[in-house]
Amino acid sequence: MSDDDRSDDDRVFKALADPTRRFLLDLLFARDGRTLSELESELEMTRYGAMKHLKVLEEAGLVITRRSGREKHHFLNPVPIRLIHDRWIDKYTERQVSALTELKHKLEGNT
Repeated sequence: MSDDDRSDDDRVFKALADPTRRFLLDLLFARDGRTLSELESELEMTRYGAMKHLKVLEEAGLVITRRSGREKHHFLNPVPIRLIHDRWIDKYTERQVSALTELKHKLEGNT
């Protein structure tokens, strides 16, 4: 794994570690393309606080923004989460899934 991949993973894990940022991702999952004002209205914090959380999500690549006139719209980017899943979850669950599949075949007599 290169240092760039590791730092990408670190940014994603850091972003996902905070419950407020996970809540923001949930909001964008429910309805993509929200403005800062829309997102901020769902949080119990200042606009500046919401902006700081969104910045961390953007730096991790979890949120992508697009300007439309004076407004900035925020969109969920699920790719970094999928990469974390593939790197950190799939490889650790493969053995268990393979064992369950093998057990199923044995129990059904399909060895």
